[in-house]
Amino acid sequence: MISNEIRVYNTLAGEKQVFTPLEPGKVRIYVCGVTPYNHPHIGNARPFVTWDVIHRYLEYVGYEVEHIQNFTDIDDKIINAARLAQVDWDVIAAKYIEGYFEVMDALHVRRVGRYPRVSEHLPEIIAMIEGLIANGHAYELNGDVYYDIATFPHYGELSGRNVEDMLAGARVAVNDEKHNPGDFALWKAAKPEEPSWPSPWGEGRPGWHIECSAMSTKYLGAHFDFHGGGSDLIFPHHENEIAQSEGCTGEHFVNYWLHNGFITINQEKMSKSLDNFFLVKDILAQFSADALRFFLISTHYRSPLDFTDERLAEAERTLERLEGTIRKARQLAAAGTVAPSEAATTLTKAAAAALDGFREAMNDDFNTAQAIGELFTLVKEINIYLAAVSEPDAAALQAALAAVQTVLDVLGILPKAFTDTVADDEAYRELMQVLLDVRQEARERKMYAVADAIRDRLAAIGVTIEDGPDGTVWQR
Repeated sequence: MISNEIRVYNTLAGEKQVFTPLEPGKVRIYVCGVTPYNHPHIGNARPFVTWDVIHRYLEYVGYEVEHIQNFTDIDDKIINAARLAQVDWDVIAAKYIEGYFEVMDALHVRRVGRYPRVSEHLPEIIAMIEGLIANGHAYELNGDVYYDIATFPHYGELSGRNVEDMLAGARVAVNDEKHNPGDFALWKAAKPEEPSWPSPWGEGRPGWHIECSAMSTKYLGAHFDFHGGGSDLIFPHHENEIAQSEGCTGEHFVNYWLHNGFITINQEKMSKSLDNFFLVKDILAQFSADALRFFLISTHYRSPLDFTDERLAEAERTLERLEGTIRKARQLAAAGTVAPSEAATTLTKAAAAALDGFREAMNDDFNTAQAIGELFTLVKEINIYLAAVSEPDAAALQAALAAVQTVLDVLGILPKAFTDTVADDEAYRELMQVLLDVRQEARERKMYAVADAIRDRLAAIGVTIEDGPDGTVWQR
């Protein structure tokens, strides 16, 4: 019997823990989004695909999910990109936010509940900074405002760093008037020819870290369930979020911190300096979105993932085989044949076992790699069954297909394999049968050129036919 418990690896605890929602039946999630100064790269895509799968699974098991993801649309990189393009900063941000949605929509990443932007939340950011100053956690210095890390005793717990060691090993600070070299900026005084906003400390703009604390608190409350992002955000970004949020509200900030592993390129760290920085839009010009998504979730989200063209090409081939099995099984199931047998019973049991295995895998820290293994075990059973019987039982095939569809829906892969109804249309099937009858007659008359022409013309429009001892089977 499978466990109903979901266990997650909590970075803060350094171990797997049973997930218990703050509010029964509801899950609140905040995921750090992109800084829109360029098109998303494959490293950006991994956390958003990962959290899309987690979101889908939580809904599948019955939770109501409130999911927030920000856009950091005020940042040095955006300002620099705008300067190079000779346009306003918000033009750059809008362009690449649109680019983000284009590729994430293609990857079947569903839209979350809200996408707050820093530029739309200056009042909340300023209010939080004022609260931190009032609570003795922050101080103003010549128009800048800094967080005093010495005032927060839990600083360093998420990343496992010792504050005294960090300060002892710190380089000379840019502003040597700071209380500690490790103190980080909450508000930056305005610089010439840069965007700025009014504040109690003069014109300026927010530091990087404060935005997520302010926006997550506004929409999810001072204390919520999940916070996610890449492993590169653990320190300093997420460490600083904890200090800011708890320093302001006095409440525990997040119960479970989940971080995905890095992506390497041909076993080298992805880096612009190495010219191995691949944009999602460029990858999708060569490979299908399903193949890229499948590749991204084929490894457990916490593990490193090595990107190569060969692995994407293999993902493409794997999904083509999977889709072929689905379409063939759908076609045979649509015939409605009642043919109970021991093999049919075995397939029905395999479908139930696959769903149990899928839930076991996902309940174990959302192990998509193991979940995919359960899927292909069932697909293998479907292929064995189809090869073993001359008249497949429609009920057994439908049970197996329902299990496959459930898994694929949660993983967000091959949505069209089950929504494409053309191959199930009665008139379409009748027309195909006419063509196959004509082709068979041509073969019997040894008119092989005509038979081959029919096969090739069908292949050109995406219909393949397979000749076997029990006749010819087609699939679209």
